[in-house]
Amino acid sequence: MSEEIKNKKEEDIQEEAKEEIEIEEAEEEIQEAEEEIQEEKVSVSEDFEKKIEKAMEQIISDTQERIEEVPAVDEESPKPVQKEAEQKSEPVQKEAVQTPKPAQVKPVPPVQKQPTPAMHPPKKGHKVVRIVGTLVGAIILAGIGGYAGMSYYYSNKFFPGTTINSFDCGDLTVSQAEELIRNKVEDYSLTVASKGHEKESISAEAIDYKYKSDGAVEQAFEKQKPYEWIKGYFVKTNLSVGENITYDKEKVKTELEKLECMKPENQIQPKDAYITFEDTLFTIVPGEEGTAINEEKALELLYTAIDQTEEEVDLEKGGAYIEPNVREDDEGLQERLKIVNTYAKASVTHTYGDKTETLDSKTFKDWYSKDANGDLYLDGEVLKTKLREYVANMAYNHDTLGATRTFQTTSGRNIEVSGGNYGWQIDQYSEVEKMYNEILTGQQVTREPVYASTANAWVNGSDIGNTYIEVDLSEQHMYFYRDGNNIFESDFVSGNMSYADRKTPTGVCHIVYKTKDFTLRGEKKPDGTYEYEEPVEYWMPFNGGVGFHDAPWRSSFGGDIYLTSGSHGCINMPVSSAAQLYDLIDESIPIVAFY
Repeated sequence: MSEEIKNKKEEDIQEEAKEEIEIEEAEEEIQEAEEEIQEEKVSVSEDFEKKIEKAMEQIISDTQERIEEVPAVDEESPKPVQKEAEQKSEPVQKEAVQTPKPAQVKPVPPVQKQPTPAMHPPKKGHKVVRIVGTLVGAIILAGIGGYAGMSYYYSNKFFPGTTINSFDCGDLTVSQAEELIRNKVEDYSLTVASKGHEKESISAEAIDYKYKSDGAVEQAFEKQKPYEWIKGYFVKTNLSVGENITYDKEKVKTELEKLECMKPENQIQPKDAYITFEDTLFTIVPGEEGTAINEEKALELLYTAIDQTEEEVDLEKGGAYIEPNVREDDEGLQERLKIVNTYAKASVTHTYGDKTETLDSKTFKDWYSKDANGDLYLDGEVLKTKLREYVANMAYNHDTLGATRTFQTTSGRNIEVSGGNYGWQIDQYSEVEKMYNEILTGQQVTREPVYASTANAWVNGSDIGNTYIEVDLSEQHMYFYRDGNNIFESDFVSGNMSYADRKTPTGVCHIVYKTKDFTLRGEKKPDGTYEYEEPVEYWMPFNGGVGFHDAPWRSSFGGDIYLTSGSHGCINMPVSSAAQLYDLIDESIPIVAFY
């Protein structure tokens, strides 16, 4: 009996060896099945195939875990062998008879004779292989079936992880997605932020804000391929479609005008930066921003925000506030400041003897023009006009040419004398041009005015000074003073008082020139001859055709000769006196002629 058990045990060992081979074959079949599954996969994107492979690896892993859970045969346990022997006693007996003696048994499985199906029931290893094969097949079929079922499920629904315009539409149909969007959209409100006010809101209801389907969601869905459903579990899909929003723009305008920031009392206009004068220089006064809003720009911001379903709009950041046209850092303004300050630095100081008068920015700051923005600038024509007025006033106050002067004669009389060609006279045109250039170039100068005529001095307000020639027409006598000293005097004969046109004129004059050997002529007559022609040795004109000259045809001078037998207006002198005066006199010497 023990021999039979021993033989049976050896037979079972051989059977178990066969079962191990069959298990290996089953695993090979599983591998082949995996390869077939890989070949039968639908061709999709590379990224999607990786996801499918990962899912199938999980299925196979689960299958292998189930295989490992099947209990193995314990070769140390005699009870299963005894039980099996008891259930199959007859076959075992036959089998035992045919089995060689232990000494002759070879352990190689192919040597053993396999029982026929009728005589030898399937072994436990065979059942395991069949179970595994069936299980793998069932799992594969279940996986394929489940995959197909999910593809069908998502044939009318969006994949999980799908958002449309930021709304989660996973596992929703097109109509459900549109309803979600509609509910979300029509719950919309727009917050408006403004300068210096609390935030305010405009509701969807107030502007008739509504969602209207235009097929955009359905078009987005049609781009989805149902067999790619598994992608939804691994890849988020963010779709953006036009929401076909409708709203009433007139009502948006009405709501905007209701906002606190749009009330008239809150609309403070901005102010441009501008140039002003302070102390001695110009400076820039910064502009002011203000709170006035450009309604057209504000509406544009609101329309854009509503069209894009934005929840807040900032009027200040959006540039809806009216800004100053010119700011403090404006390049043009800075350049004008530089220019006007160049002018402002200019000053022209005129000297009149020991007195001075200065023209600087304190005076001509008011000569600047203002542009439309209130900026100061120096207009060339305006400046010249102002300078002409200024120089004319200078001439009025300081010109002495032809002016009436108070004069004390040698005899001690105080007289007033006017007229003549001697005295200070500003060349107004030239002075204006010179000052114009000095101001434009920012010069600071001290000088005399540009004169057309000059005098000897500014002594106590008089331009005659202490060097002059006194011609007393009543006394018919003249004096030459240099630095207050009498250096020359002489009698003379002046114009004949019997003829108005021959009377010697009064005034303060100076000789225009002096020359020798000159012929004096009267008026030219129609026949080409002159009323008279008198050659003289010394000629010194000082008032038009009136001048000093020698009169060799006269034998006496002074007294009252001039009353009835005077000259044609000139001062007739003895030849010697004329010669002496000729050497002493020049164009700078004032000649005071009076009666």
